[in-house]
Order: sequence, then C-alpha cells, then structure tokens
Amino acid sequence: MQLSRLRIIRERLAARYGDPILEPDNDPLGGLIETILSQSTSDVNSHRAYADLRAAFPSWEAVRDAPQERVAEAIRHGGLANIKAARIQDVLRAITERLPAGENPTASLDGRFTAWLGAMPVAEARAALKSLPGVGPKTAACVLLFSLGLPSMPVDTHVFRISQRLGLIGPKTSAGRAHEEYDAVLPEDMVYPVHVLFIRHGRALCRAQHPLCRQCPLLDMCPWGQRQVET
Repeated sequence: MQLSRLRIIRERLAARYGDPILEPDNDPLGGLIETILSQSTSDVNSHRAYADLRAAFPSWEAVRDAPQERVAEAIRHGGLANIKAARIQDVLRAITERLPAGENPTASLDGRFTAWLGAMPVAEARAALKSLPGVGPKTAACVLLFSLGLPSMPVDTHVFRISQRLGLIGPKTSAGRAHEEYDAVLPEDMVYPVHVLFIRHGRALCRAQHPLCRQCPLLDMCPWGQRQVET
C-alpha cells in the first residue's frame, strides 16, 4: 500500500465529494453501543434502536443491570434484539470490571470510560477495545475515530471493496489485516477523510452491484474498473 497513491486517491475523491472534517463526539461508550446496534441492520434502524435504548434507561449502569429481556425490548427495532442485548450487557459488565477505581469511583460509567480510554496511546486503546466481548477491529476503530478523534482506520464493506478493486490490498487480504495495513501507512490527518470519502464513493459510484466505472475519477488507477469498462 503506497502512501503517494493514497494521497492522489484522496485528492480526487475530495474534489468530487468534498473533504470531510472530523468532529468527534467525545462519547466512546455511546459510540461503542451504537456500533454494536448497527451490526446487520440499516442506519435508520440502528439509530432508532439506540434512541429507544437511551429513552428507556436513565444510564448505562441501568442498562447493564436490567433484565436482558427489557434491554431486548428497548432495541427491537434494530433487529437481532436478544443477541445484541446480551452483547451490550456483556460489554458493559466487562468495562465495569476493568475500569480503575480512580479518584472518583462514583462517577458515571461513561465518564470514567471516556477518561480511561482517552488517556491511552492509540494502539493500547485499540487493544483494550478489542479485548471486550464481541468487539472486533472495525468496531474498535469506529469508536476511536468518531468518538475520540484518534487515528484508527475503520475498514467497513465499502472501504474493503474499494481497496481491493484499486489494488491497495491483495485479493486474499482479510478485513483484519486491512485494518493493520491502513493503520501502518496512513498519516493521522488522512485517516478520517479517506474513510469517509471511500464510503461516499462506494455509495455513489463504486457500488457492490452495478458500479458506475465510466464516471469514476479513479478509473485510470483501478485495474478492476478498467476490466469492467472493457467487457
């Protein structure tokens, strides 16, 4: 994966879609739960499930300690409610066990989690998140990037597909390995724009089905797209 090539890709996509600006929300625990809810469902459904969950419980401690069926009922619009409820409660319990007592052990779970995670170097914070039940590299990267503004590249389905088509990663490269390769190459200031621009491009032109290769600003750099145009 060549940084010089990635810079050109970023410039061309930014010229087409605009260069995104990162505005972290400083709520890594909320981001973590919302990312769990987003799995295997649409953005609309996951956002609704998250809003319903926050409305049904006054705190994350209350979610953690509630009967599982109550949590599942609150998030039913997100799909796979029983599985996700169990996963959310497992994560909240694991976080509770691992957080240091600190100077203010009575502080809220989300406040303590933000302080704990934000004080770590990026690699350590990534490892801490990945050690939680059911948290993989994409979820960890999303939390670090969107909630804390830390440079960790989430490789979702759009990023993975475009990366393979452009030849940035090999055809047999796993999603986990792709995360490692991006984190090793991308400078901090490129992580967020590359991630968002790839998603915008994947939705607009470089679709999984019926990609619009002839309209692509990266066609001359994309061996896969050139083959599609030739056929």
